[in-house]
This record gives sequence, structure tokens and C-alpha cells, in this order.
Amino acid sequence: MLRLEDSLLLVIDVQEKLARAMHQRDAVVENTAKLVQGAVILGIPIIWTEQNPKGLGRTLPEIADRLSGSEPITKLSFSCCGEAAFMDRLESLGKKQVLVCGLEAHVCVYQTAAELAHRGYEVHIVTDAVDSRTETNKNIGLERSKACGAALTSTETALFELLKVADGDKFKQMLKVVK
Repeated sequence: MLRLEDSLLLVIDVQEKLARAMHQRDAVVENTAKLVQGAVILGIPIIWTEQNPKGLGRTLPEIADRLSGSEPITKLSFSCCGEAAFMDRLESLGKKQVLVCGLEAHVCVYQTAAELAHRGYEVHIVTDAVDSRTETNKNIGLERSKACGAALTSTETALFELLKVADGDKFKQMLKVVK
């Protein structure tokens, strides 16, 4: 089960040119934005990456605008773990649960999930906030990630699991995010 004190959100490569080609682009962008907003409300650290931004463009504004105050980690490795800057930031946070969203499910998301699980992290992939160009590739990515030990979840499941109670100001704020 996800715990606030142990969790962080990882947003992988939700970039302009890549997003245009996604099978369920609108839903994934909407759910990723909800996850980012929820993480901010809950005070969960967020790490975000951009795969070869010269070729694939920058993070979509509807996501990047919610991530003000931090910079993306640029990468060429498909797995985020292949970038020293990512590993440095991840390790500096001291969290063991990684909530993952982004693109593409069968490439960067899967390879990152597999490496994180191998390194002892508890990986939770938000299935309605990841995508690939085809549904088949998305499903393969989720299956392979699960086989490596990743748990599958959804945006609302993860946010309410972290929230724990239907009470207080954070709950009221979260209701506005998920509706």
C-alpha cells in the first residue's frame, strides 16, 4: 500500500512530439495532470524526465506548468535509471515507493520499472496515466512491468490510497482534482 512518507511521483517523458502519437493521449495527459496536482497537495516529491528534448520537444505545457520550481532531467537512456542525474535525485529523496506515469508504456516506463524493481524499489504504475502508440504495446509494457514486480494502479486509486481518509482540507482539495 502506498504511504505518503515513502512515496514519490515519477513523470516520464510526457513531451510534445511523443504525446501527439499516443493511442489515448487526452486521457493520459488529463490523468498525469491530476497526479501532479494530487502530489503537490499531498506534498509528495516529483521527479520528471524528458527523453531527447531536441528531437521530441519539451514536456507538454499542461503538465510542465504544474511543475514550476523544478527542472526536468534530460535523458537519452530509455530507462530513467540510466541517467546519473536521475539516480542522484532519486537516492537523495530517500523514498522507496515510486508512483510512475508517462510515455511510452512498453519502452521507457517498462525499462524504468524493471530497473527500479531490480534495485529494490516498490514500483506502482498508474495504468490510466501511461500510454503507447498502440494499445497492444501499452498492454505488453504493463504485462512486462508487472512480471518484474511492479504493481498496477489507477490515478484515483493511488491518490485516495495516499490520502487515506475522507476528511480535512487535503480531501476537499483532492475531490476538486479528481472530478
